[in-house]
Amino acid sequence: MPIAASLRRASGGLLLLAAGLAGAQQQDFSKVEIEVIPVRSGIYMLSGSGGNIGLLTGPDGAIMIDDQYAPLSDKIRAAVASVTAQPLRLLINTHWHGDHTGGNEAFGGSGAIIVAHENVRKRMSAPFFSSFFQREVPASPAVALPVVTFADAVTLHLNGQTLAVEHLPAAHTDGDAIIRFVEANVVHMGDLFFNGLYPFIDHASGGSVPGMLAAIDRVLPTLDADTRVIPGHGPLSDRAGLQAFRDMLATVAGRVAAMAAEGRSVEDIVAAQPSAEYDETWGKAFLTPERFVRLVCQSYACRQ
Repeated sequence: MPIAASLRRASGGLLLLAAGLAGAQQQDFSKVEIEVIPVRSGIYMLSGSGGNIGLLTGPDGAIMIDDQYAPLSDKIRAAVASVTAQPLRLLINTHWHGDHTGGNEAFGGSGAIIVAHENVRKRMSAPFFSSFFQREVPASPAVALPVVTFADAVTLHLNGQTLAVEHLPAAHTDGDAIIRFVEANVVHMGDLFFNGLYPFIDHASGGSVPGMLAAIDRVLPTLDADTRVIPGHGPLSDRAGLQAFRDMLATVAGRVAAMAAEGRSVEDIVAAQPSAEYDETWGKAFLTPERFVRLVCQSYACRQ
């Protein structure tokens, strides 16, 4: 898929996130197509509307990472069936947001075992108010909740792959996990990586910009030039793409932090345009440059 088209899809999925994090009732999914993108042998990325899905196929069954929105579940099933006849056995959530967990009810209800960090289950089990989007998110039904949770890490051995699932705390949320396909040298970053668009960082769910940067800095040294990186949103990428995202975020955050330390107000910082040289590349999808800078300010106690 051309990068521009992929970013449009990423933006569309995140606009649904803006409509309510977990709610997609007012959206029209009839024209959404699920594209199956080969990553490595037996491993795929599925893009549609919402977070990118990872898929591992083989004789042990299909293993899926995230599942976008509930109305897309039948289309996702069809996409999975186009590359494997095996049933969906396991579903791993990278975090709790509805553009990554909306299909949990459908897939959990049909027998998939849902795995996630313990904070994902906690977040999904109770109503939540998003201060950034000014939206109430209802609790998820029991069948949509993870049934296997972990605190720090869990390792799975399926389809000839070692899946190393690792929690990276207080980053995009407080329940983020990355999934490494060890033998294939592939990593699914979840929303710790927005490829080609400014990221949403959910402060109300325990996330922060410093935490996001710390998480990326923990991952980057473990990757090499051959690593394929599945981002939470945007096109399939690699180590260089993740590094570019990290450098953009660190530069903007450093400028905002410096101005906050000087006592400058949020409005002053926005007016200073600390993201200016990145806006053409990163600022034309989900978050506008102004909204992104305001979001970054939440991590640095900028004066109101």
